[in-house]
Amino acid sequence: MNLTNPTQLKNILGSFGFSFSKSLGQNFLIDENVLNKIIEGSGINSKWGALEIGPGAGTLTRALSQNSKKTVAIEIDKRLMPLLDYTLGEFKNTKVINEDVMAVDLDALISEEFGDMDVAVCANLPYYITTPIIMKVLEDCHRVRSMTVMIQKEVAERMVAKPGGKDYGALSVAVQFYTEPKIVCQADPHCFMPQPKVASTVISLKVLEKPAVDVKNKKLFFEIVKSAFGQRRKTLLNALSKSPYINVEKEIIMGAIENAGLSADIRGERLSLGDFAKVCDYIDERN
Repeated sequence: MNLTNPTQLKNILGSFGFSFSKSLGQNFLIDENVLNKIIEGSGINSKWGALEIGPGAGTLTRALSQNSKKTVAIEIDKRLMPLLDYTLGEFKNTKVINEDVMAVDLDALISEEFGDMDVAVCANLPYYITTPIIMKVLEDCHRVRSMTVMIQKEVAERMVAKPGGKDYGALSVAVQFYTEPKIVCQADPHCFMPQPKVASTVISLKVLEKPAVDVKNKKLFFEIVKSAFGQRRKTLLNALSKSPYINVEKEIIMGAIENAGLSADIRGERLSLGDFAKVCDYIDERN
């Protein structure tokens, strides 16, 4: 069975009466080269578990099953369940769960299904829910060692962006707080069925053993980051002093900026993760 073969995939989908759902962002991968790069980028091996989000017809799932000790796939579309039974039936190390990933306790699921295995998350993510899924995994799952996901090109560029660039923002800080992001490859529209209107990118997020910076109050850290990028044209001082997320006196904020060795008129887009951490710890100690 070769699900990267468009004719074969069309025939299988047709035999199950399946039609693509725009609301679920369904675009199935049909490029073997991209498929192999996802597997390579994940770092998965025969001792690891693989958690896939949105298996579609099972193209990536089959490759994960061949390269992992156990594969678990979470699929929201119940129409795909009989089709996945067919395309994955030969793999005894594979399980498909018909659930909405955003409603699943992923940490508990990983512990139950994978025991003490290291786990890699792989996915061809729908554009409309990319960021919530990635942040849910990074914030809630303690056994995941890597995420290798297909996402919109512009979102991938924001994840790897460095301070000072136009793409650098709250998402850049959040992803780089938990992981070492690296772009693996681009996937043009012709790599999918049906073809999306924009290019996609495979990005590998190697989960760090501990966050990239030490902060005493992680909740405050992300509230400061969110505030700093909420109104990009404002200076950091004005963005934080008028933030709806934090309630801190302007004098304390100014002290935090000076303590971090930053200029009074600096904007949030120029702060590194270390700068944000210094500002956060200073405010946390005095507020």
